[in-house]
Amino acid sequence: MANRHLSRSIVLQTLFEWDFKNHPAEGVLDMLARNEGEFAPGNEDLAFMKKLLEYVINKREVIDQIIEKAAPEWPIDKINAVDRNILRMGLGELLFGDHNEVPPKVAINEAIELAKTFGGDSSSRFVNGVLGAVYKEIGEPGKDQKSKRQKKNEDIDLSTLPVEQKAGALIYAREGNELYFAMVHDIFGYWTLSKGGAEEGETPEQAAIREIKEETNLDIVIKDKIGESEYVASHPQNGKIRKHVTFFLAESPFVPVTLKNNSGGLDDVRWFTVAEVAGLKMYDDVTGYMATAITKLAGTN
Repeated sequence: MANRHLSRSIVLQTLFEWDFKNHPAEGVLDMLARNEGEFAPGNEDLAFMKKLLEYVINKREVIDQIIEKAAPEWPIDKINAVDRNILRMGLGELLFGDHNEVPPKVAINEAIELAKTFGGDSSSRFVNGVLGAVYKEIGEPGKDQKSKRQKKNEDIDLSTLPVEQKAGALIYAREGNELYFAMVHDIFGYWTLSKGGAEEGETPEQAAIREIKEETNLDIVIKDKIGESEYVASHPQNGKIRKHVTFFLAESPFVPVTLKNNSGGLDDVRWFTVAEVAGLKMYDDVTGYMATAITKLAGTN
């Protein structure tokens, strides 16, 4: 079998050269062929390398948006070129690759190993944090296939980890006899709930009201709590952290809804009827919150 780690190293070198010298995308395959011939003659894995390179080149805009969503304190041009292109490669495989050929956890681990080899002292931690956050967002495909690292993480004492409080809401409105829900669309392709981090001194309710106003310009009234979730994430600088999210059911006037320009990781917001909601692509937990909300609202009619 071809040495895939070597193949990824050559793709990384090509991406670094392309990025650093600001070459046009049209010539990147020639750069790859030159690097393969110089550093891995006879590797016989050019098809894999081309495919990986094309994931990044063809989807770079989307991939860069995802990086900035997962690491909002690091604008893409402030990330050093090695880490930036390792993240692009890892996300290319994670989001657009064939998971039967390269399981998601393999793609993440390979990116981390590249960061250890070619990056700085904190590169592997940073790459792990960003890719781990994205992996969580897309529903952790293949999560039941536990790696040694995951089994080790199960032994973490959660009470020792710092907690980041977040809040959001499932927003509804009534217009005549029709019930509508406002949903935001993320760059992973899912319709989901508007949410964000709580500021110092805010209650979850206050955080949800502020975040939704800032994100969608809707004025909401909290009606009920519909659920909570908590998970462990890796912060690029601070290591592991618990994220606790509280979701509410909130009412809004049925008015035009607009997405603010600074809503990182989101690209659309719309009202949907109950019948339309059934056909949306949603995360499993959002589907559960929607079912809870519809049940509660049905009892108020």
